[in-house]
Amino acid sequence: MAEIKIEKKKPIWPWIIALLLIGAIVYYVFLRDDQMQDPNRTEIENVTPADTIGN
Repeated sequence: MAEIKIEKKKPIWPWIIALLLIGAIVYYVFLRDDQMQDPNRTEIENVTPADTIGN
């Protein structure tokens, strides 16, 4: 009879965790970069004179 070698499947969890970590690093470096350049920057709301009537 022939010998059949059976290999166990390798877990996929380390790959999922690695992809999540890489995604978090990419988000932090590229997408949050514009907010961190000037921490003293304030958001200015676009207000028209009609919006201020009655205040």
